[in-house]
Amino acid sequence: MTTLTHNSNAVMAKLKPSDRTVELLVKALMVLLAAILIVSAIITVFPFIWSALLSTRDRSEIFGTGISFAIGDSLAINYAKLQEIMPFWQAMFNSVYVAFVGTTISLLFCSMGGYAFAVHKFKGKNILFGMLVGSMMIPPVLSLIPYFMIVKFLGLLDNHVAVWLPFTTTPFGIFLMRQHVVASIPRELLEAAKLDGAGELRTYWSVVLPLMKPALATLAIVQFVFFWNMFMQPLVVLNSPENYVITQALRSVQGIPNTPWGAVMLGTTISILPLVVTYLFASKQMISGLTSGAVKG
Repeated sequence: MTTLTHNSNAVMAKLKPSDRTVELLVKALMVLLAAILIVSAIITVFPFIWSALLSTRDRSEIFGTGISFAIGDSLAINYAKLQEIMPFWQAMFNSVYVAFVGTTISLLFCSMGGYAFAVHKFKGKNILFGMLVGSMMIPPVLSLIPYFMIVKFLGLLDNHVAVWLPFTTTPFGIFLMRQHVVASIPRELLEAAKLDGAGELRTYWSVVLPLMKPALATLAIVQFVFFWNMFMQPLVVLNSPENYVITQALRSVQGIPNTPWGAVMLGTTISILPLVVTYLFASKQMISGLTSGAVKG
């Protein structure tokens, strides 16, 4: 019996991979993962690089045969054409206005809603919160007709208020704020503020809001990108070219005869830059805010 057990242990020892083999397998998997990530990054970034290259070429070069990564010499001509075919900088200003105002008010409303769901108890709270989270599953396109009818009833057609106001309070924003408050702000701190005589508004403004900075930064990026990339809603409610946002202005010139695609690509490249700068400066804060509510709640 002892001999049989000894033989079995010897066979298992031979079958068990050595530490060196495990180390090589881990390194191979890491190299494979790095290669996949590099390829994915190239695939993601390539359309932006390609649009920047096309913005330096004229129409004949864009539709020429073959693929070339050479920089063209028509950048100045495309910029002049861009100014001619659309009020480009006016559209950029409109987008900045819509994104900035919409994001700022969204931070206020969503932080209030998230704080209320996290701290206060009221009748139907769980049902209301469940409906709020469930509404994120509804495709936005289904609400376009009701959205237009409400905007028309309020007399806000062709007004930028109709673009940003209905989207300042979002289910995702309230959910994110609620999770952050539950995970990161202790109840003892809120009770101490009330014992010191702070009212509800003072507690929210002076105690809770400063501690919500990571989540607020995350929501600010998400909402800014959302408002900047809006297309369907402005297309429905904005009619005057001087009120167009940048996505709508770029789309409006794509149907004209002999569309100057170099100019359109130049406008597209310039319009992407604010988003790229935002991500470069706030990506770490965004990741911190998204993971802060994953501890409990």
